[in-house]
Order: sequence, then structure tokens, then C-alpha cells
Amino acid sequence: MERKKHYVEVISKTDAEGKTRPLVVVWDDGTRYDIDRVLDCRQAHSLRTGGTGMRYTVRIGGRSTYLYFEGPRWFVEAKVPPTYPG
Repeated sequence: MERKKHYVEVISKTDAEGKTRPLVVVWDDGTRYDIDRVLDCRQAHSLRTGGTGMRYTVRIGGRSTYLYFEGPRWFVEAKVPPTYPG
């Protein structure tokens, strides 16, 4: 399935040492997705959508996904629904 870069609002916490931890992803319609756990954080490229930044592997609702911080904005690799001719 094709993916696109989709910028989202993220509520995060930055500690005194400068480490940032995302806590909640807020979708366009206001739906909030609590991040259960941050599994990994590293500098990485998004191979599906392009762009580079800090890639957070997060668990939301028991499922793992990537969340990118491409300063100063956050994005996810959103699914693009297929289009059918006709």
C-alpha cells in the first residue's frame, strides 16, 4: 500500500537533558492516540515517504508504528487509499 507523509500534532515532554518523549498523537479531526510506550529512538530516513529526522518507534493501542520528528514538525507515514478507475 502506498504511503504519504502526514504531519500531525504531537504532545511531548522534553526533560532537563533535552531528551524528547512523545506522549500523544492528535489527528486532524481531534482524535487523540495515547502512546503506550516508546520502543526506540534514532536518526533515520523515512524510506516510504522521504524525509529524515528522529524516528521514534512507538506502541499505540498494542501496535508498533513509526513517528518522525522532522524539526520543527512531526509526521507519520499515512496509508493512501487505492484509487480505482471508473
